[in-house]
Amino acid sequence: MRILLGFLSGLLFGVGLLIAGMSDPAKVLNFLDVFGTFDPSLGFVMGGAAITTFIGYRLVWRRERPYLLSDFQIPGRHDIDGDLVLGAATFGIGWGIGGFCPGPAWTALPLAAPGTLVFLPAMLVGMTVATILKQRRTALA
Repeated sequence: MRILLGFLSGLLFGVGLLIAGMSDPAKVLNFLDVFGTFDPSLGFVMGGAAITTFIGYRLVWRRERPYLLSDFQIPGRHDIDGDLVLGAATFGIGWGIGGFCPGPAWTALPLAAPGTLVFLPAMLVGMTVATILKQRRTALA
């Protein structure tokens, strides 16, 4: 049941990204081009997501436990370290250059746009390299 609900949630999320235009790199880049061809429509998408998340968390925290797990899985760390800053900067630079972030890149894959066919493998290689480097650093510590 958990796998089915996860699949349906991901499918709904992907369809939402397609409808919102997040899988179109030109639309994303126009949103980031504040002094050029600025398109504020993705700001409304992100605002709607923030409001939905805010309300959803308020409803979920009223429950004693989630529907499909024994307890809530909440991260224990609250600090801002170099890895977080480097990861956020890398994400932002990649989003600004390519016009994709991971979710929309996957939803755009079936469209077989050349940008997607370059971005997605590069993203996966980058994620693999980052994982290997982190494991090596942890082993040395």
